[in-house]
Amino acid sequence: MYPILKRLFDIILSFIGLLLLFPILMIVAIILTIDFKDTPFFTQKRPGKNEKIFKVLKFKTMNNKRDKNGELLPDTIRLTPLGIFIRKTSIDELPQLINVLKGDMSLIGPRPLLVKYLPYYKAEERIRFSVRPGITGLAQISGRNYMSWDEKFTKDIYYVEHLGFVQDVQIFYKTLIKVFKTSDVELDQSSYMADLDIERKDLFN
Repeated sequence: MYPILKRLFDIILSFIGLLLLFPILMIVAIILTIDFKDTPFFTQKRPGKNEKIFKVLKFKTMNNKRDKNGELLPDTIRLTPLGIFIRKTSIDELPQLINVLKGDMSLIGPRPLLVKYLPYYKAEERIRFSVRPGITGLAQISGRNYMSWDEKFTKDIYYVEHLGFVQDVQIFYKTLIKVFKTSDVELDQSSYMADLDIERKDLFN
């Protein structure tokens, strides 16, 4: 019963959120368009519920500068001062309310990760694909970026196995607290952990 109510809550709250935040979204989009001289949005394919691929929508935080060989420069170089502010305040996540309204995502659930990681999940971790991915989740309010892959997936498993209204309310509240404190935001994840496919390549070969 709750999964049905959860989807209803997602539709109502994401719609209200988009209405209330529309002026902020427009201002940020205009500023980013001027700053990057390009589209203000970043899209990337991610696996959702039942591993169905969708395009996640976020505000850009990095420019498209490339080296002499045409390769994108490292993320830390392309991340602009404005991009740092947008990431620290989680404003870059707001366009995902559109993903929630469309049904690609939920407000709360396991974060949607890269498509290239799909072959590298352990059997018990694939339970995360039985629900819609979320803008925020249990792993994010439990340490946000400062957790190992195993720790993050353990939180995802717990979330799905204990799916319920009370847990979602608690996660939503704690997310707001973390956003206002701009705490536990790591701008360069590669500085402390490897990509999942690299970390587990020996395990799955």
